[in-house]
Amino acid sequence: MAILRGLDTLGTVFSRRTSRDRTPNAIAQLLGETSRPAFDLTSSNPTRVGLDYAADLRRALERAQQSSQVYRPEPFGARAAREAVARLTGGSASDIMLTASTSEAYGFLFKLLCDPGDAVLVPAPSYPLFEHLAELEAVRAEPYRLAYDGAWYLDLDSVRRAVTPRTRAIVVVSPNNPTGQYLNAPELAALSELGLPIICDRVFAEFSLVEMPRPRLEAPSECLMFSLDGLSKRAGAPQLKLAWTVITGPEAARREACSRLELIADTFLSVGSAVQSALPEILALCPSISHVIAARCRENLAALASAVTGSAITLLRPEAGWSAALHLPRVATEEEWVLGLAREQQVLAQPGWFYDFEAEPYLIVSLLGEPRVFAEGAARLVDHVTRRL
Repeated sequence: MAILRGLDTLGTVFSRRTSRDRTPNAIAQLLGETSRPAFDLTSSNPTRVGLDYAADLRRALERAQQSSQVYRPEPFGARAAREAVARLTGGSASDIMLTASTSEAYGFLFKLLCDPGDAVLVPAPSYPLFEHLAELEAVRAEPYRLAYDGAWYLDLDSVRRAVTPRTRAIVVVSPNNPTGQYLNAPELAALSELGLPIICDRVFAEFSLVEMPRPRLEAPSECLMFSLDGLSKRAGAPQLKLAWTVITGPEAARREACSRLELIADTFLSVGSAVQSALPEILALCPSISHVIAARCRENLAALASAVTGSAITLLRPEAGWSAALHLPRVATEEEWVLGLAREQQVLAQPGWFYDFEAEPYLIVSLLGEPRVFAEGAARLVDHVTRRL
C-alpha cells in the first residue's frame, strides 16, 4: 500500500534505467490515428511478407516434441544442439552458448564484461537496440562512426577516440543493419589491436546482395571475441527463439569467459527444449530458407535501384542484409518526408534518425516486402520526392 500511495512520485518507485520518455513522436501518433499505409516499406518480420517456408519448420518442431518431453537443463544448452552449431561454425561445442535471442546474448555479455557505469562501443548508424540493451544492464553505449564515400566503411579514428578507461568491449555488426556493409579483415585486425573484447553480430551474414566474396572474419588468436547468430534471420523464424554465441580467443581468457557465462546462463535457462531438439534439422533447412529470403531482398533492391535512377534520391548501396538507406534532398526534414509519404502516398518508411544517422535527411526501407507492393511503394516514394522539388 505504501507503494500505491506513492504513485504520485513515480520517480522514487522505479529504476532510472526504465525511465525513458514514452511520449509518441509525430510518426507514431500518425500511425496510431490512421490505418497502416498500404505500401509498408518497413516490415522486418519475415513471417508476414508472403514467404513460404513455414511448413518445413513446423514439421521439424513436431518431430522434436516427443524427444523434448524430458527436461534436462544445461547452462549453455543441450549438447546435441551445440554440436550442430559447432558443425556449422567450426570450433568446439564447449565454446558455444545458446540463448533465446541475440538480444539476450548481449545482456549476458554485458553482464560478463561490464560493471555498472562501464561502457561498450557501438556503431552508428545501426539498429536502435544497443543503447536500450546497455542501459538495462547499467552500462553506457558509446557510438563510433560508420562513414560513406560511395561505399560504407568503419571510421577507425572515431573508434580510437571513443575508447576510455571505462570501455570494456567493442560491438561490431557484420553486415550492419541498416547500412548493409561487411566488416573486412583489416578493420577487424585494427580493432583487435585495441586490446578489448569484440562482440561480433553476424545475424545478416547469409544475405548477400552483391556478387562478391563474403569477408572471412577471424580475429587474431590473442583477441577475445564473441560471435552472435541465430534462427531469427537464418531460418526467417524470430518466433523460434534460439540464438548462439561462439566464444574464441586465448585459451585462458576463453575458459574464464565460458566459466563465468555458464553461471549467468544457468541463472536463466531460457531456451526451450523443443527448439533445441529440432535444431540440427532446422539448421539443415536454413540454407534453402536463407536463399529464398536473399532472393527476395535482391529482387527488391534491384527494383529500388531502378526506381531511383535519374531521380534526386541517392541509394547508399548495401552489400548484404534486409535494408537499404536512401539520401533525400534537403528541402524537407526526415519527419516531414515520412509524414508526407504516409499521408499523401500511403507509403511508410523509417527516418534515418531512428538508426542514429548523423545528418538528415535519410530514409530506411526494408527489402523484405512482397515485390509488387514494394515496387509500387518505391515508385510512389520517388514520385513524391519529385513533386516536392
